[in-house]
Amino acid sequence: MKPEYDYGEVVRVVRNIRDDGTFPGKQRGDLIVRKGSTGYVRDVGVFLQDQLIYQVHFIDEDLIVGCRSQELIPADEPWIESEFEFGDWIRAANHLAIKGEVIAEAGSEGQVMSVRRDLDPILYEVLFRDRMLLVPASAICWPPETEPAEEVAC
Repeated sequence: MKPEYDYGEVVRVVRNIRDDGTFPGKQRGDLIVRKGSTGYVRDVGVFLQDQLIYQVHFIDEDLIVGCRSQELIPADEPWIESEFEFGDWIRAANHLAIKGEVIAEAGSEGQVMSVRRDLDPILYEVLFRDRMLLVPASAICWPPETEPAEEVAC
């Protein structure tokens, strides 16, 4: 494993970083660093022998946070903010089909597996059960806080 980022390199976090239960003084799920924030790589370590973890100092927040490679890009690389990010749980806003076969019903829950910022417009690779679909933001939505009584509300 070769690190993508070197010590002192300025990086940008591309998704909101929340406490996974290991950050001192925070509760699980608390927002630690907001997507788009920049920081400096201070150290690189290994987790579970196969994942590089970058210790990043976010100066504006005065926090040092462990980040995975997929959560970072070089700070000077173009970055377009997206509504959804890797790991977000979403719902299909409409029926999603391939060649007339419905793959995901409206309201079906899925998980964002990657964000394709290199495409215009941005597209999302979303896993619905056992099928991966590449969809625009207009095809997905945030799940409602409570289940609607009669219809799917996105």
